Amino acid sequence: MIPLLINPGKVSKDYINGKRQRYTNPFRFYLAVSIIFFLLVGLSKTKERFEELSKNSKTIISKNNGNEKAANPNLIEKQKKDSIIKLVNTELNKSVIPIPEEAKTQIINKIKKDSTKLTIEFNPGDKNTNSDTNTRLKKFYKFHKKNLEISIDDSLDSLKIEKNFINRFLFSRAKLIHSYFKDKESRERFLLQILYYGSVAIFLLLPFFALFLKLFYVRRKFTYVDHLIFVFHEQTVFFMLFTIFTLLEIFGLNPALWIFNILFLLYLFLSMKNFYQQGCLKTFVKFILVNLSFIIVTSMGITLLFIFSFALA
Repeated sequence: MIPLLINPGKVSKDYINGKRQRYTNPFRFYLAVSIIFFLLVGLSKTKERFEELSKNSKTIISKNNGNEKAANPNLIEKQKKDSIIKLVNTELNKSVIPIPEEAKTQIINKIKKDSTKLTIEFNPGDKNTNSDTNTRLKKFYKFHKKNLEISIDDSLDSLKIEKNFINRFLFSRAKLIHSYFKDKESRERFLLQILYYGSVAIFLLLPFFALFLKLFYVRRKFTYVDHLIFVFHEQTVFFMLFTIFTLLEIFGLNPALWIFNILFLLYLFLSMKNFYQQGCLKTFVKFILVNLSFIIVTSMGITLLFIFSFALA
């Protein structure tokens, strides 16, 4: 671990030259470091969540001492519902035309069941089920924002939109988007999912990075496996640096992320220079080209990954 960090490119060079006894297998080392990194990220998020819950519990206790009703929105909602039922029942009893008791009971039960729908707003003219996805998603988002407690099917009925698979799916995604904006826990859970799938995507893209290196150093006497060993070592250092970053965050030191990004880029440049034994200018040009190529491929992978994660969240 120490030689890998303090001597960029040396461990990879020693490994392909046969000096393997003092070094761990690059693939196994990469897996071990990445697992430690993700465990620490999970621990960091758990710590943040615990601190937030502790803070919220103190706030709730304080509100309970000051105003019990303010900490119990369900009680207020029940009182509103009871007031509506009482008012309707009074008006039914005042009716000039006699109303059978059975009919009164049905009306009251209907109010009890559907009282959450009293705030529903919809435009009767919005009946076009062939509108594009973005329009429907925006419409569903606005509707759900005003009517949080209504089920998907009831919402589609209120909007006069067909209850098919696509509309149900889009409405569920609108609910998900709303939860990301309003609920920090949902947002963090989604980001962790992105991070998890991202690590898998990066792992799958490492052979492409090795292929780019093979193409840019085609005149050098390195095999594809040699390039792959170099790539695994570089990615291991990436996880090691961000493991240190996560540890500093856990201990409340608030490190600057950009510093670690610059450190890794500097390390990668020095590794390429030492491993491939070329001058600074040639190494810098290839460093830029290789990274641009990898960024393009990675961006495509991350875009697909985001769509995949959003669809399955």
